[in-house]
Amino acid sequence: MKIVLWGTYDTGKPRVRLLRDGIRKNGIELIECHANVWNGIEDKSQIKGIFGKFSMIARLLCSYPQLIWRYLHLPAHDLVLISYPGLLDILVIHCFARLRRVPVAWDVFISAYDTVIDDRRMFRARHPVAHALWRLEWLALRAADGIFMDTKVHATRLETLFHLPDGECGTVWVGAETEKFPVPQTPIPRSQESLRILFYGQFIPLHGIEHIIEAARLLSHEEIDWMLIGKGQETSHIQTMLAEQPLPRVHWHEWADYQDLISWIRQADICLGIFGTSEKAANVIPNKVFQIIAAQKPLITRDSPAIRELLQHCPPCVSLIPAGNPQALADMVQQQADIVMNRKEGSCHADLTKKIDAAAIGAQFHAWLLSKRNFKIDHDD
Repeated sequence: MKIVLWGTYDTGKPRVRLLRDGIRKNGIELIECHANVWNGIEDKSQIKGIFGKFSMIARLLCSYPQLIWRYLHLPAHDLVLISYPGLLDILVIHCFARLRRVPVAWDVFISAYDTVIDDRRMFRARHPVAHALWRLEWLALRAADGIFMDTKVHATRLETLFHLPDGECGTVWVGAETEKFPVPQTPIPRSQESLRILFYGQFIPLHGIEHIIEAARLLSHEEIDWMLIGKGQETSHIQTMLAEQPLPRVHWHEWADYQDLISWIRQADICLGIFGTSEKAANVIPNKVFQIIAAQKPLITRDSPAIRELLQHCPPCVSLIPAGNPQALADMVQQQADIVMNRKEGSCHADLTKKIDAAAIGAQFHAWLLSKRNFKIDHDD
């Protein structure tokens, strides 16, 4: 089987790298036809100013003529795969793949409409931009011969939003680059007396960071240090909360390099997932959850249908709490404090590691691929 990974996919995202590496680890030949237009842009919604947005659109559109030329000269293949963010890619490649009689699959991963309108609320649902975005995504979804998302409930959400048939959208987990979040060979002694709690992320609404701040306030009399890493749409809101009522034990770093995250995770006693109350927050399993599991660290995150797909029976070292509930988070931190202070390294989620690495994610993709009869791929290949 030979697949062409085509377009402007963002290799800065673990989702894209894991899918790419996982496909190869499952013995599938992968040809990359790529234009790297997203280099240095971590959060696409934070591109500021008219010039910044125009410059980004120009880079995107200028990449397509060369990408199309290169695609038309590629050897014969069985499938074209579009990865995140592929909203325009899928519309561009659709006709050229048809010319070569090759089906196109789209890893939707994140619905632009769901993210911009429902979760981040950057425009009202009746705003012309919302209508235009919905119609563009509706068209893109129908240009693909097969689509998939990161969880089953997220796939169902996409089907409902865009009036797709039940079961139309498949599922492939995000997973973790387990080699970048390894468990130390020997236990690392704790370097601090206080309990250390870690949150990292792009400060988007579904993270529910305000609930972390409120939980820290409820436990401000305790020997607990709260480490926050990141910046994004919610930065000013969190800055205002901390300016109005300072919390000396909340330590905020705006950035950490990806390769340094494992050091931060190892220094923490408990790592936090997400706590937002939006429907999108209930439908996703964020990167950090997979990474914390790979690093074998205790995790507290919101309960949701999505997280239950991964953590069906709430295994040891995982605490699932109600969304948007600072008191529940504070209570759980206190409840877990004595346990985690005396816990041995490497004993948290060992049974899950092999289910979330690149090979496992590639196997999920392969299984979905073989279920798509309209692709006319040799199932014995």
